[in-house]
Amino acid sequence: MISLKKYLDSTTPGSGSSSSMQERDGITSAAVAAYGSALVAMGNCSIEACPGLGNDLKQQLDNLNQNLSNNLSHETLVTSNGKVQEKLEGWGRSTARYYQQKSDEVRELLLVMARTAESVGARDQRCAGQINDVTFRLTAIASLHDLTEIRASIKSSAAELKTSIQRMTEEGKAAIDQLREQVSAYQMKLEEAEEIASRDALTGLRSRLWVENHIERHIVGGVSFCVAVIDIDEFKKVNDEYGHLTGDDLLKQFSTELLSACRSTDMIGRWGGDEFIIVLDCALSEASAQTERLSKWACGNYTISGKLSPQKLRVDASIGLAQHISGETMKDLLARADAAMYEHKAASKTDRSNSK
Repeated sequence: MISLKKYLDSTTPGSGSSSSMQERDGITSAAVAAYGSALVAMGNCSIEACPGLGNDLKQQLDNLNQNLSNNLSHETLVTSNGKVQEKLEGWGRSTARYYQQKSDEVRELLLVMARTAESVGARDQRCAGQINDVTFRLTAIASLHDLTEIRASIKSSAAELKTSIQRMTEEGKAAIDQLREQVSAYQMKLEEAEEIASRDALTGLRSRLWVENHIERHIVGGVSFCVAVIDIDEFKKVNDEYGHLTGDDLLKQFSTELLSACRSTDMIGRWGGDEFIIVLDCALSEASAQTERLSKWACGNYTISGKLSPQKLRVDASIGLAQHISGETMKDLLARADAAMYEHKAASKTDRSNSK
């Protein structure tokens, strides 16, 4: 970023030949584009690192990138440099506090369990002392000779023994109920955190990490399944022409249509950028019919936010399908599905060119 700023500072109007100026403009455009891609990548990585806070940083970085693309100047470059550093530092501090809070919650849960165990132990020790005292007196009864006195002593000792057992039972139930309530509250928090981590922050679909774990479990379990990789055609043009916010809105709409077209047994996730992935628990022939139906449903006309008014946009997607082969790794399976998707994309591009 500093090097790019120095380069722009050294490029003043009227300096150098026309060809050198054109070369400098080309280099500058490429450098700014690379910087913008780095901002987008940092935003995506922040979501993977901390799903609870990453989406906000991604949105801010996308806005900065859009502003820089629309109005490149010395002033916007310097301002962007400072803002990026500020956003990253702020996100880093917030993320540290976020995970510190999660650590504190787990530590508090462990302390609750330790205190409960300690109270149960103290209660048991107290009740044991009372029972030992009753036992001692019952033993002493053996030395009595008056039947009336023996009967009275046994009755009194039995009552005390019953009281001790009842108290121990009640205190134990209260301690267990309290522990169960506290553990249940923390379990809900952990489940909520796991659910957030398993979802893509933008679309609400399953995250890439969750999908990978799902596929690995299928492979280990010997489940027969297929994988479909879906990529929206020419999505970059939407970002370039309408901006990343409009592009994000289109991704959300497309995700909703995918969910509507999928069966309850299908698992769909966002693979990254404008790529999606579906795990289908069926053979290749059935999966092929399902992806064809899904393509007809999800592809078509969408309404997006234009610069002046809503715009109708035709959205198509390329799909690559592969069935898992026994002994095949997840990496190889995904590579086959990805290759099939690019073959579909190339064929569609050729068809569009021939139709013009």
